[in-house]
Formats: sequence, structure tokens, C-alpha cells
Amino acid sequence: MSRLDLVIVLAAGEGTRMKSSTPKVLHQIAGRSILAHVLGAVAKLDSKEVRVVVGSGKDEVIKELGSIAPAAKSIYQEVRGGTGHATKLALDGAAKSGQVLICAGDTPLLTGTTLSELVAGHKANGAVATVLTTELPDPYGYGRIVYDRSGELDSIVEERDANEAIREISEINSGVYVFDLEPLITALTKLSKSNSQGEEYLTDVISILKGEGKKVSTYLASDFTEILGINDRAQLADVSSLMRDRINDSLMRSGVSIVDPASVWIDLDVEIESDVRIEPGVAIRGNSKVETGAVIGPRSTLIDTEVGAGARVFESHCEASKIGERASVGPYSHLRGGTVLANEVKVGSFVEIKNALVGEGSKVPHLSYVGDAKIGRESNIGAATIFVNYDGVEKHETKVGDHVRIGSDSMLIAPVTIGDGAYTAAGSVIDEDVPAGALGIGRARQVNILGWVLKKRKGTKSAQAAEKKEGSK
Repeated sequence: MSRLDLVIVLAAGEGTRMKSSTPKVLHQIAGRSILAHVLGAVAKLDSKEVRVVVGSGKDEVIKELGSIAPAAKSIYQEVRGGTGHATKLALDGAAKSGQVLICAGDTPLLTGTTLSELVAGHKANGAVATVLTTELPDPYGYGRIVYDRSGELDSIVEERDANEAIREISEINSGVYVFDLEPLITALTKLSKSNSQGEEYLTDVISILKGEGKKVSTYLASDFTEILGINDRAQLADVSSLMRDRINDSLMRSGVSIVDPASVWIDLDVEIESDVRIEPGVAIRGNSKVETGAVIGPRSTLIDTEVGAGARVFESHCEASKIGERASVGPYSHLRGGTVLANEVKVGSFVEIKNALVGEGSKVPHLSYVGDAKIGRESNIGAATIFVNYDGVEKHETKVGDHVRIGSDSMLIAPVTIGDGAYTAAGSVIDEDVPAGALGIGRARQVNILGWVLKKRKGTKSAQAAEKKEGSK
């Protein structure tokens, strides 16, 4: 099939029903903007040129285009004059012959496969225009496709103009078209604003071409969900759920086990290898990657995080981190940006780690904060240990060597280094380096003041208990 000459994406709508300061086409679904999904689909056509008509929030939309489709050209529709008017603007200075595909910028479920089949069908059937249609379970609000007795497209009748018989038709106009450019350009000059909105409609081009005796055909999409547009937050949620189901279905068919697909949300750009198991209540977002044999969840979130083969993350939140092979994270752990866990590391309950490297086989089992640190191999960080990394102005680094044992409730005040094989005593405040093989103790000698409660807390339950104990001797 020869290359398509032009793609026009209509993305200038106000999106008022979204009730949002964010332009409608920039709302996110599965880690990409709505517009990015559409441009991803049309990219499969390998068109010679892509033009995107922008309007509402144009600066933000143009910025997004620069990121997701830098070769696309933006066309500003200052006054919203309808889809026909937007198409006229987009065609200014473009190719005058060949074929053009026109679609809306708010249909993120469109696939490159369906668009390719539409274009191929158009080029094969000899029509000057081909309308992508589908059959909806509930076609209310959509333009209906009406055929004549010979089976040819007769007209597209909008909901407000349809009689009872036409409203019974389930085949609808998707708003996606392929046109031969020359007849399209001519027909656009004949558009009228004689309608309730005072705008020029692209659908009227179909009637003009039919009236001139030119062949106009349809192509029926088998999956009606592909053409679903987004006008409000409820539709955004509906389409997001459909995208979730599509992604999860593809992953399961590739060998990933997802225990409860309805509760698992995975972005489109996430990479997950076969034989990964995903438990209920999981979100995996951004550029995350999960290698074979890993178990994620239940109730865990990964954002821009890599998880090695055979690792496990459960009841935890991990962001911009790397988790090594056969490592274990959770429950209730928080890995923040810059965290790197080597193979077979254990991070246990209520542990927070930030900008730290934890060496192979080391353990941070519970109730600890590790920030701005390097921990060597097979070291153990005792419960309730705090890496005190911030002096109120700057962050400082703590270095812990190999085979180190940090006693519970220690405070390591950075910058400080704990040498290989060293220990710290439980309850210590360590603010000086501990040499390799040494025991670091940083606590005051305990003093017991006998009878203090009886003197200072006389009459309390504590005093009564002490008196009872004294009397039993």
C-alpha cells in the first residue's frame, strides 16, 4: 500500500464539559495523554505529513506535540468554526492530491490496525470518501448511517434530525474519514453555516459529494469501543477502564498472571516479562519494567521502577527505583527516587529508603529510614535505625561497609562511615566514623534513681503498683 499523503487530527475543542483547566486532549490515560494515544495510532499509517488543529489551551497542546510528535505541524483555529472550518485551515498549504485521513483528537482507543484497514479499503474501493462506521449497543447522540436500496451510503443523519425509524439504526458515524484530496478541497468551498450552531460541518461534505454523484463508501469497525470519544470525566473513566482491560488482556496473553484484572492498572509503556504474577490492587506506571518470575502486590504501586527477576514487592510504594533479582520489599515500604537494591536485598515493614544503594544480601528489616547512603554486602540495619542525612541546609552521605551490624534504634549522623565488619550498639548515636571490626557505642551510662516514683508520683497507679511490689518482698 502506498503511503498516505496527509493525516489531520482535530484537537481544537473547548472541552467545557471536562470542567478542567487542562485541555481535554491532554488528560491522561494509561500514562499517555489522550492526544498521544491518537497520534500513536495514526503513526502506524506512516503518513507523509501529520497536521494537528489546536485551539483551546494551544500553548500546552503545542508543547505536548513537541514531546510526542515533533514532526507534526500544529494549525491554530482561533475561532471555533466547526470541523469543516478546521479542515479548511489544516489543508492550507498542504498537498492538493492524494489521500487524507481525518480523525478527532479525543478518541484514544483507536488502533493503527483499524486505521490501516480503513485506508486500504478506501484505496481499493474506488470511492472519493470512506467513512469509518461501527455498530453501537446504544447509538444515542451519534449520527446514523443510512443506506439506499442498493446498499450504498445515502446519508449521515444526526440525532437531532433523525425520525423514529432512523433512531433505530445502530450503525453510526465514527467521525473518522479518508478522502481523496481534490474532491474534498472542492466540496469544502461549498459548506454552509446554515445550522443551529452556525458552524461548518465536515459531515456535510459527504452529502455534497453524494449530490455530485461521486462514490462514498463506509468501512465497518468490528470493535465499537475504538471510536468512543471523551467529553466529560465520566467518559474519561469509562475509556480508561477499557484501555486498562485492553492492556491487561494483552499482558495475560503474553504469559503474565493477573489475579484480578479489574483492580490492576498498568500504563501502556510498562514492560512486563512472562511468568510475572500481579496480585490485586496494583498500579504500575511510567517507564517501569518487571522481569520474569517477579511477584507484585497485593496493593502496591510502581512508578518508573525496575524490578528484577524473582523479586517480590508487596503492600509497598516504589518510585524511580531499581530492585534487584530475588529482592524482597514490603510490607508497607516506601522506596523513593534514587534507591537501588542489589540482588537478594530485604526491605521490610515500615521502611523508607531514598537515594541509597543497598548492597547484595543486605537487610533493612523494619521501622527504619535510610537516606543518602551506601550500604555494602550482607549488612544488617537494626530496627528503628535512622540515617540522619539532613543538617537543615544540606544533605550528607552515610557509608556502611560489608558485613556490618547496626544495632536497633541507632542514629547514624551523616557524614559518617561504618567500616567493614563493624558493629554499633543498640540505642547509639553515631557521629564519628567506626573503624572496620570495631564496636561503636554512642550512649550515656544508665542511672537508676531508686524510689523516684514513690516520691514524685505519689498516689498514681504507678506508685500503687510499686508500693504493692515493695510490700510483697
